Amino acid sequence: MHLYEHPLSSYAQKVKIGLREKGVQFTAEIPSGLGSGDLSGPLTAANPRTEVPTLIDGDVRVWDSSVILQYLEDKIPAPALLPPDPAARAHARMIEDLCDTQYEAINWGLGEIRFFGRAKDRLAQTLEVAAAAQTRELLAWLTGQLGGKDWFGGDNFGWADLCVAPFVNRSDYYGLGPQAGSPLQKWLERLRQRPAVAATFKEFRAAADAMGDASKRLAVPGFRRQYRDHRLEWMIKSGGIDVVLEGMKKDNIRFNWPTASS
Repeated sequence: MHLYEHPLSSYAQKVKIGLREKGVQFTAEIPSGLGSGDLSGPLTAANPRTEVPTLIDGDVRVWDSSVILQYLEDKIPAPALLPPDPAARAHARMIEDLCDTQYEAINWGLGEIRFFGRAKDRLAQTLEVAAAAQTRELLAWLTGQLGGKDWFGGDNFGWADLCVAPFVNRSDYYGLGPQAGSPLQKWLERLRQRPAVAATFKEFRAAADAMGDASKRLAVPGFRRQYRDHRLEWMIKSGGIDVVLEGMKKDNIRFNWPTASS
């Protein structure tokens, strides 16, 4: 299997953890031109959205992290990541959906501020405060879902754990992680002991530490960050509509495929 990915992508991290937990050998590649919306490369041939992760398995092309994980679960049923009980499976998928939407948007928004310098001074402070408050709210909800269990599904690591993992780890990287000594922080410690997770988090950390002042990339012709659905909603509701308008003016943001306009 071949995976188009980026180590910073929480969605790609989900898939890599899943592949590694299942013992699947795979090659990983950061597509050239990722972030530009370039529609001419091999990634677009496999995925018209030009997004990572995208999995190549022989003649099969699968995109969207949730669909990829389901494909892996169907093709390689052991070890199982989803629990057998229908209610427990639905619970895991609901946790995944919340992390993929509301939680991802907060972490992504912080990246726009801290890595790409989209906001400065008072506006940056406004967005940072909103992100911190929203992260606390989500961590409290996740703590409730974990309860007194070792893993979100009970006694065994599973689907919900690998889907939550990249998002809580990124919050922790930003200094907004679970409170020390809390059940969620202890879960994160257990999580980091798993080889599949440790390898994935190591790749994330190296990529994050190498970002430096990424704001210069916004001036490169053709470089456009993707502002889609929940990300756009987060920026607007948190007070950053001027960030969106400025990005549209400078043509360094993009929206999702299809891109044709009148």
